[in-house]
Amino acid sequence: MTTVYLVRHGETDWNAEKRMQGQTDIPLNSKGIGQAEACGASLLASDYDVVISSGLQRARKTAEIINSYLQLPFEVMDDFAERFFGDGEGLTMEERSKLYPDFNYPNQEELDVFAKRIMTGLEKVQEKHAGKRILIVAHGQVIYRILKIVSRDQVDLGKQKIENTSISTIAWENGDWVLKDWNRVEHLKQVKKA
Repeated sequence: MTTVYLVRHGETDWNAEKRMQGQTDIPLNSKGIGQAEACGASLLASDYDVVISSGLQRARKTAEIINSYLQLPFEVMDDFAERFFGDGEGLTMEERSKLYPDFNYPNQEELDVFAKRIMTGLEKVQEKHAGKRILIVAHGQVIYRILKIVSRDQVDLGKQKIENTSISTIAWENGDWVLKDWNRVEHLKQVKKA
């Protein structure tokens, strides 16, 4: 059975400011580095086979910190980059609400194109790493969309967000992805609020 552990990247300043990042390449802040350290330390005793990361620096740095504890083969897959939000990127929630009350941002990646990209990425992972335990460090919308698709829309977090460095688990069983759990954050109890 292939098991995939989806980890959201650590916090950035834009996360703290509630700015839409999308594919704008923002680094981790000090709290985000601490979250990645806590996540890595919590996984130390676990048995994983490979770490895969989005190529955006906030995910890649999170993955590198986690992997400093695990010392596993490391890959970068752009299939798991965050959705491109076009003209919405860099704007706060308040600014987005004023400029684009329907949240339809000009020039953004279409939802079906985004979903196909990330699910194709999962197919590649399943083919290359069948039967293994894979830790993928990605982004909030990537993880949320995977959870919605895998659960056949049974997971709707509503206003709850995918937390920074939370862990969600899916498994390949009988020819299909199955949701095991989502948004686990118990490892963050040791991270002080910045």
